[in-house]
Amino acid sequence: QSSPTSQSSPTSADWSALAKSLQGTLVRPGDSQYAVALQLFSPRFDSVRPAGIAYCASPKDVQSCFAFVRKFAFPFAIRSGGHSYPGYSTTSGLIVDVTRMNSVTVNTSTNVATVGAGAKLIDVYSTLTQNGVVLPAGSCPTVGVSGLALGGGAGVLGRKYGLTCDNMLSAQIVTANGNVLNCNAQQNSDMFWALRGGGGGNFGVSTSFTFRVYPLKSVSMFTYRWPWSNAASVVAAWQQWSPQGPDELWSNCLLQAPSDKSQEPIVQVNGTYVGSVTQLQSLLGQLTSNINAAPISNYAWSTDTLDAMLYEAGCYNKTVNECHLPTQTSQGQIQRDAASVKSDYFTRPLPTAGIVNLVNAVNARHASSVLSDGGIGMDSLGGAINRVAPNATAFVHRNALFSAQYSGSFPANASASAIAANRTWLLNTWQSMRSYASGQAYQNYMDPDLPNWQQAFYGSNYARLQQVKKTYDPGNFFHFAQGITPA
Repeated sequence: QSSPTSQSSPTSADWSALAKSLQGTLVRPGDSQYAVALQLFSPRFDSVRPAGIAYCASPKDVQSCFAFVRKFAFPFAIRSGGHSYPGYSTTSGLIVDVTRMNSVTVNTSTNVATVGAGAKLIDVYSTLTQNGVVLPAGSCPTVGVSGLALGGGAGVLGRKYGLTCDNMLSAQIVTANGNVLNCNAQQNSDMFWALRGGGGGNFGVSTSFTFRVYPLKSVSMFTYRWPWSNAASVVAAWQQWSPQGPDELWSNCLLQAPSDKSQEPIVQVNGTYVGSVTQLQSLLGQLTSNINAAPISNYAWSTDTLDAMLYEAGCYNKTVNECHLPTQTSQGQIQRDAASVKSDYFTRPLPTAGIVNLVNAVNARHASSVLSDGGIGMDSLGGAINRVAPNATAFVHRNALFSAQYSGSFPANASASAIAANRTWLLNTWQSMRSYASGQAYQNYMDPDLPNWQQAFYGSNYARLQQVKKTYDPGNFFHFAQGITPA
């Protein structure tokens, strides 16, 4: 992202002046914190060397950064959790980082939470559940709430309570001209519309949100696994069962090639239910009766809401502090991961041929000596998500039965040929589903290989998003490879 007007390059005195103007911290090459400060979640972007990382502690800090990049026509990127799959939250210029703006407060009398844009998801869940409430959001623990909410925010409570963006009541944002705007249904309502699904990094730097939250002390959970030879039967039964279930039921169907090639691929259905285990088991009976084999493992249990979110985050039996990167908390145990993804939405059940394509893709990945773990995760939609009109918010995907994420991991030190093989597997898998998928894709799974991404991510809302962009950022100050352009 470069700014439109220019002077000469900043001198060390200019950088010092920027540092002095910040309530937060500026980290520069040579500083002891630099090696960690430059990192995104994926190690594949560690070779990008930013000229500076500004840890903004307030909207005023963001304004100071904007003045700096405008003065010197300096490239910049906006970063919260740093989970952008294509690395759009790093740059050789200035990273405007919002993670210091991470407070979470709850008004339990109104069921409204005020959340700093840099708060990490597991910390949001931790504070909310201490107050007996929850926000429907994602599962990755170190994702920043801002990127998640701005791009939609799908998760395990979405069929019951809606997307994260559906529960946004207001947002504070610093725009291209340096103004701090408060946006809600009455005030700057066009911007408020765009911020609910229009994607991060397009309209400004969000600094704070308010969200509607819901009293919820406990949920029921389940995980069922079948022999891989029954994978097609499981998918066929799941797609007829989960999207048609009550709002309280969410589940995903996972087809996974494990990194250990001596193990067979995994077919598993996991999920959450807002209700009792007894009610859940009755629903699960409807699923298993339509599968041509008994599960090889089946667990269903009740747990408090925070433990459920830790489990979904891959942090079973870990504390909240352990459910972070080691660079974020002293007890952090989460490991960074390099992965590429593609996504689809499905508005019709898959015929047998489509299911076979998914199973074959995982078989091909498992048979490869070059590819490591990866696979296909299908998440049920419907419920509260689909009761919102496609144009009510910028999030257009309101008619799907389920979504699919095709993902492939690779080691941080993977060879160019291994990374290329991973990309080829993703492209081939995605291509094999063209006649079955809707053509839309999830904007929080940014995908640089996606043709006509404007239509795939934003559909019929793209033209209006361009109008909002023209109103607030006519000079395209905020831009990146898959950024919305002004009308």
